[in-house]
Amino acid sequence: MLPVSSRPGRPNPDPEIIAIACDHAGYGLKQEILQLLSELKAPVTDLGCDSSEESVHYPLYGKKVIDTIRARPNARGILICGTGLGMSILANRFPGIRAALCHDLFSAIMSRRHNNANVLVMGGRIIGPDLAKEIVRVWLSTPFDGGRHQERLELLEKLAQEAPSQAGTA
Repeated sequence: MLPVSSRPGRPNPDPEIIAIACDHAGYGLKQEILQLLSELKAPVTDLGCDSSEESVHYPLYGKKVIDTIRARPNARGILICGTGLGMSILANRFPGIRAALCHDLFSAIMSRRHNNANVLVMGGRIIGPDLAKEIVRVWLSTPFDGGRHQERLELLEKLAQEAPSQAGTA
């Protein structure tokens, strides 16, 4: 049984918009998720890609979601590629982005409760559409616990700012 705070339902009014994007390997799953978001009457913007037929570079599509979230702090994002790994690596390179690769319900719940994840990442070649839809439902409806978890997020941001720049190093 899921904790009360994470039972599937309508999205919290929290996200002002849900930006979604994928590469060619995530296109089919993205279509399933878009259908679910439409049924939930969630505010969504589809940032591509638009086909599974042509190979595309996932960073170009993932960055569109990242830019949307960084410009709108109450937005959330969903990224889908073949495994979810590439999109996760991309997303977590940017300040203020807390992307969680989730292929099960528990990870989706905890990514929100303890990490206040603002980007959900899934692998279109890893999970099926029914599980993916349930992951999206719980991820959207699970609130952030705050408290000691907020302190940890603030520490993460502080440590990231203190890290030396790797630009120009071999």
